[in-house]
Amino acid sequence: MNVQLFIPCFIDQLYPETAFNMIKVLEKAGCTVSYNTSQTCCGQPAFNAGFWEESKAVCSKFLKDFEGTDLIVAPSASCAGFVKNYYSKLFDNSSMHHAVTEMSKRMHEFSDFMVNVLHIENVGASLNGKATYHDSCAGLRECKIKTEPRKLLANIKGLELTEMNDVETCCGFGGTFAVKFEHISIGMGEQKVENALATGAEYLISTDHSCLMHLQGYINQKGYNLKTMHIADVMASGW
Repeated sequence: MNVQLFIPCFIDQLYPETAFNMIKVLEKAGCTVSYNTSQTCCGQPAFNAGFWEESKAVCSKFLKDFEGTDLIVAPSASCAGFVKNYYSKLFDNSSMHHAVTEMSKRMHEFSDFMVNVLHIENVGASLNGKATYHDSCAGLRECKIKTEPRKLLANIKGLELTEMNDVETCCGFGGTFAVKFEHISIGMGEQKVENALATGAEYLISTDHSCLMHLQGYINQKGYNLKTMHIADVMASGW
């Protein structure tokens, strides 16, 4: 299967190894992966900040960059969810309506693509230790993924997965929310990390590096023995 890779801004700049690990897993699963070097942002930051016209300009470029029929895979439920659910609001009653509708069908978050499209749950990965999983708001509510990442993690050799309390509660990042409401954001992050630590986990795993970046900052500040990992990095481990 031919797939187009969409790499969000923060992964491109801060966690490029996750992008390479996703390619590693997809290729092992039999996919031919293409990457359009002209791609930029999906437009979500401007949209969330209220700059809809500026966001629309970025989204128009995204639609052009990913023209065609190939499925699109992203290591971010946040970005995938934005394209799937909010492009239709920006381009409602416009000449781009058909392209947006098709785009929403072609866009997939990584774990959703592995489980629901490729029907692959085991790539032979291994990671020894205890882990817990964080449901990102975008993954759970916008991409409708809940069982998919857990099915993938259940097949990681050596990994013991334990659910934390309030697993579906927001971690407090929310993009600009963390800047505008710093103290609330930190308090929500603290609650999430404490719940993760209570399981005895060594790894805190999610589909979204935005959440993990926020949580790792709190973990580092407190000096806790807990490491955040993107699910693509977990699946690329041990082989």
